[in-house]
Amino acid sequence: MIVVTGATGNVGFEVLKQLVKAGEEVRAAVTNVDDARERFQQKGIDTSTFEVVRLEFGDESTYASTFANADGLFLMRPPAISDTKKFITPALDVAQLAGVKRVAFLSLQGAEKNPVVPHYAIERQLESSGMTYTFLRAAFFMQNLATTHRDDIRDHDDIFIPAGKGKTAFIDVRDIATVAVKALMVDEERLETLHLKNQGVELTGSEALDYFEIATILSDVLGRKITYTNPSNRRFGKVWRERGYPLSQILVMEALYTVAKLGLAGRLTNDLERVLERAPITFRQFAEDYKDVWLKVSKLAG
Repeated sequence: MIVVTGATGNVGFEVLKQLVKAGEEVRAAVTNVDDARERFQQKGIDTSTFEVVRLEFGDESTYASTFANADGLFLMRPPAISDTKKFITPALDVAQLAGVKRVAFLSLQGAEKNPVVPHYAIERQLESSGMTYTFLRAAFFMQNLATTHRDDIRDHDDIFIPAGKGKTAFIDVRDIATVAVKALMVDEERLETLHLKNQGVELTGSEALDYFEIATILSDVLGRKITYTNPSNRRFGKVWRERGYPLSQILVMEALYTVAKLGLAGRLTNDLERVLERAPITFRQFAEDYKDVWLKVSKLAG
């Protein structure tokens, strides 16, 4: 039995889907069971093929049913949680006592050198837990442009992101999920061979692109002009506050994009290609696969 946290999210859903397809026993741990079942069905996945349980980090009454008889865990930190000692540590303690032996943790590129981010503390706890772990230190998700920034691109032909001219080592979440599934499914010997046992892998795509290049690719794929307006942090923050987003979330986004602006987000590795024995999904392929999400509403209606 493998538990998948964040199962309705970008990476978690792909992990869930791949595990189910592989015939594994899977338990999706979500905050709202009914809502999650509906979302899974909308995405075309048969909810009778896996379990769905409620997991709320901080609510210890949900831990026992989540981790009962489980061997593996895909762990994703909910974005709103920064106090990992209070919310994540107790859950991992229960998971270990319940018999979970292997954990694939969705971390962050550079997390091992950055004590400020919550991922750092979770990595340290897993290192001392006795469970076998793999840290998936992922670069910036391509899918953020199809979710968080979808409306700006679809409705305004605008990539409204304050990242300057810096390049980003984008990665497709489907590739991250495939690495996670390997980390949870392969035997011990193969885990060692892939350098996934008690190690971190820095997962990036094969190309570092700035947002002007991203705009060019999207323009080609969508057949209309997409512009990268490169707003200032001040303008970005003002617009997103007007949209009703909390200041804490806006500040996190600005911090991430400042990393790109400073030229610190473009580091490429071959870890993903080494593990998957194939090239990563390119941004152009991602754009082709997801282009329907950026179609104009009037075109969809027609």
